[in-house]
Amino acid sequence: MADTVLKIRLTPRGSKNEILGWEDDTLRIKVTAPPVEGAANKACVELIAGSLGIKRGQVSIVSGEKSREKVVRIEGMADGEIRNALRDVRHK
Repeated sequence: MADTVLKIRLTPRGSKNEILGWEDDTLRIKVTAPPVEGAANKACVELIAGSLGIKRGQVSIVSGEKSREKVVRIEGMADGEIRNALRDVRHK
């Protein structure tokens, strides 16, 4: 199974952890963690992994660690699988 790379728009310090959905080809995510010492990045990875039912180790930030715009690699899932799983999802 191939790895998939996604564009993420992350908003830290949100009211709750949630996946807001797709905006064109970018997945919008909000987390409660602040953008300090990688806390928001960690929360983002945990939210994606939990929403897809995969291990955290299968999700990694490829670029944008210090930016709201990130590129994330998901190992072992096809793009279509990910989009279907996250289509209408809003997780806490």
